[in-house]
Amino acid sequence: MGPVAERERPGKPSDPRPESDGGYNAGMAVFSYIIGGIIVWSLIGWGLDTLLKTRWFVLIGALLGIAGGLYIAGKHGLFSQQRGPAKAEPDDDVEGDSAH
Repeated sequence: MGPVAERERPGKPSDPRPESDGGYNAGMAVFSYIIGGIIVWSLIGWGLDTLLKTRWFVLIGALLGIAGGLYIAGKHGLFSQQRGPAKAEPDDDVEGDSAH
């Protein structure tokens, strides 16, 4: 059997990645957002420091980068623990649905 037939064999998963790497991927995304934010906003602060002859915009830029990275990661839902599909639980306290 050639390599082409081996790839097309039914029952063989086409995606060899493990299903449990979601936490690692989310962690790397959070890390990337924070580091990217620090770099971008620090460079903006450095540029403002150079133009305005100050020394504190780079620090403000770094802090804004951290805050912005955390904000974006939170908006993407990367801080929540998701362990499979959400299961709807029956609500026992529904008004007007009394079986007395």
